[in-house]
Amino acid sequence: MERLVKQVFFEDFSVGDRFGSPSRTLTDAHFMFFAGMTGDAHPIHYDDEYAKKTRFGRRLAHGLLLTSLTAVGASTLAPLIEDSIVAFLDQSTRFVAPAFVGDTLKPDHEVIGLERKRSGGLVILKVTLTNQRGELVLEGQHKYLIAYRPAA
Repeated sequence: MERLVKQVFFEDFSVGDRFGSPSRTLTDAHFMFFAGMTGDAHPIHYDDEYAKKTRFGRRLAHGLLLTSLTAVGASTLAPLIEDSIVAFLDQSTRFVAPAFVGDTLKPDHEVIGLERKRSGGLVILKVTLTNQRGELVLEGQHKYLIAYRPAA
């Protein structure tokens, strides 16, 4: 089957390449679904009265919910590497600011490193999540093993 989107391989990446993802506005449903799926039922995520007494004053998004919004699978990069991705190897995350119900969060992925390995190339992405006010909420890195272009 011929692909509608040209596939890219390790050799096609350059430091500075950027790939976006759709913005997401956090809702009560996101919070409740995530709590139910993970079992993380800390009241700061779902109990308004409890959250009002914290330094945040309102319910706080789960950290791993925010991390999941940086998934490359939802980015413009995903369809380009369907044939070349070998493995998602590593990720790191630093939470910079809180996120709340009603916040609209925008993920961004930027290539910051490329390393040739025997079994493929390591593509290192800087990932960020910013809110509707342009404030950085999350930053981190993802590392992917991407295949080399097949010999013709």
